[in-house]
Amino acid sequence: MTEVDSAVAGVVDHLNSVGGHADQGHMIGRTQLASGLRVVTESLPHLRSVAMGFWVGTGSRDEPASRAGVSHFLEHLLFKGTEDRDAATIAEAIESSGGDMNAFTAQELTTYYVRVPDDRLELAADILSDIVWRPALRTEDIECERQVILEELRMHDDEPEDLVQDVFTEAVFPEHPIGREVIGSTDTIEAMHRPEIAEFHASHYHPSNVVVAVAGNLEHERVLELLEAGLDTARGTRPPREGYSGNPPPRPLAILERPTEQAHVVLGMRALRHDDPDRYALTLLNEVLGGGMSSRLFQEVREKRGLAYSVYSYRAALEETGVLAVSAGTSPERVDELLDVLDTELRRIVEDGGVTDRELESARGHLRGSLALSLESSGARMHRLGRSEITVGEVPSLDELVARVDAVTPADVTRVVERVLAAPDRTLAAVGPFDEQRFAARAPSLQA
Repeated sequence: MTEVDSAVAGVVDHLNSVGGHADQGHMIGRTQLASGLRVVTESLPHLRSVAMGFWVGTGSRDEPASRAGVSHFLEHLLFKGTEDRDAATIAEAIESSGGDMNAFTAQELTTYYVRVPDDRLELAADILSDIVWRPALRTEDIECERQVILEELRMHDDEPEDLVQDVFTEAVFPEHPIGREVIGSTDTIEAMHRPEIAEFHASHYHPSNVVVAVAGNLEHERVLELLEAGLDTARGTRPPREGYSGNPPPRPLAILERPTEQAHVVLGMRALRHDDPDRYALTLLNEVLGGGMSSRLFQEVREKRGLAYSVYSYRAALEETGVLAVSAGTSPERVDELLDVLDTELRRIVEDGGVTDRELESARGHLRGSLALSLESSGARMHRLGRSEITVGEVPSLDELVARVDAVTPADVTRVVERVLAAPDRTLAAVGPFDEQRFAARAPSLQA
């Protein structure tokens, strides 16, 4: 999740159920249907496209260990067809209209979306409703897609800059579904068959667990008509989600030995949940730390020392917790120098009690501009609507979001530094040509 996504997802703003409110000349509408399905739209009359997404409030953390990866498996299978459409028919219908479609699975949600010309809104609603509510889950499709996912696992294992993120997450949230790889494992994917996949779909894919977000040249009432027509009669609620208590504590070291040319490292800690009042201050702190070319880490690590081509920080927010982390890659012989610089920069912010006024204003400007530029398409607008609604149940106007960012004070940032950066437990994850003993001396400095 980007810093913009995190800020958007955390806005607290009440909207009327149907009428919505103006957002820079646009109209946002929100309706909850009798089935429990929530529908959020943004009318953008100047566009000639419409983006529609079905946001399902279920992800990898909702899976039993024996079915790890079933949400992602379903994500693949839903585009394979329904009783009335096969995969080729679905793809041809969307692409022949000039549109595109995709999906993604995360820890707490799964999303299916299409973007089409505005005169094909009905097609988008029909196809997405069909695949989400009525997937065929044919045995032959399951076997085919099983092989695709196994290849995806092999590909992922060959990409250390991605693999280190999974190593880090598992170490920060050990022994909990939040820390598992979203895609699952070779063992769980090979063991999964139609009955388990169909049962998971039947348990979680209910209207009350779905948000439909639509942005573009549209009328809210017409969207409601199309979605009502596509609904099944089945109703229900998803199983309760396993809570997260914070135990056990994060592991200080997680090292995966690989014969790579670069050492890929992530250094980070647990942070704030998606609705925490300090989320905006954390977003700005992240900007100063490693959010762009003017950030402290980019300047110190790349510009002054040439230690890495890529270095950045990021924050991610979940229902009960979150992370703030720094990621970089360097040659194995320079990894200690890199880690020393990262430690120094984090310690400097803690010892100084925050950031400078100039850094804070620069971060505000970067965030405002990034937000504005990221929302110039119907697809980006749809993602903003869907993520906000499904995470906190509300959608802000852009003006309100900017006001929240502008309201952050230096004292707010100082408080977040104390809550997050000064916290006692940090985790270092690394993928490269070394074992855990290589970093053993750093372990005491990572723990309370």
